[in-house]
Amino acid sequence: MRNTLIIFRKEMGSYFASPVAYLLLTMFAIIFGFFFWSIVSFFQNTTLEMQMSGQSFPVNINEQVIRPLLSNVSVIGLFFIPMITMRLFAEEKRMGTIELLATSPIRDIEIIIGKWLAALTLYAIMMLFTAVNFAFLFRYGNPDWKPLAIGYLGLLLQAGGLLAVGTFISTTTKNQIIAGAATFGVCLLLWIVDWVSFNTAGWAQALSYLSVIKHFESFAKGVLDTKDAIYYLSLIFFGLFLTSRSMESLRWRS
Repeated sequence: MRNTLIIFRKEMGSYFASPVAYLLLTMFAIIFGFFFWSIVSFFQNTTLEMQMSGQSFPVNINEQVIRPLLSNVSVIGLFFIPMITMRLFAEEKRMGTIELLATSPIRDIEIIIGKWLAALTLYAIMMLFTAVNFAFLFRYGNPDWKPLAIGYLGLLLQAGGLLAVGTFISTTTKNQIIAGAATFGVCLLLWIVDWVSFNTAGWAQALSYLSVIKHFESFAKGVLDTKDAIYYLSLIFFGLFLTSRSMESLRWRS
């Protein structure tokens, strides 16, 4: 645990020692702020128009505002996650410090968990910016906080799985651009694989089950489904397992 914390602190320090973290946080806040303003404005205008025309309009902030916003955060993360993970091991390879890590007395799993936790923590900090926007909904509206909390849990689990995949890909190259592009491609594939769900064939349904967005739907609705949580935890385990195997091969080569 001590070695994991050392790696974690080192990675967090490297994020904020460069403009990377600040740029990601700023861009994430701006993009989500635009989505928040657009959805809330549309909701407000629709409500006023329905009231002025004398029509009843069932107001449900959780369904009509929070749920679409959580889905948008999931989409935004698809683009930001590769930027977070692309440097984890690729930069170590480029700078020639990967050999020091591979031959150090620190276990591979401690290195991997430390770096992955740092990436997940940075993503969680980015999500805190969304909480500032949601605070306005609680100040001027009356949404239910429980579905929002479950939605945040789903976003963290989904990000954890994709970050684990990106961590593995980062161990396969010393070029950060290649690592980022490959991570985005794999994440996008895991996103759109659900498009084959219209096919009733067994292989199509099995392939559709691998979709990360398919398993987020219940979280966005405020429902904690065990099978969806298990899917994300399995994705995290699989990604970190592949990373450990890749690190083991690096250690042997070193």
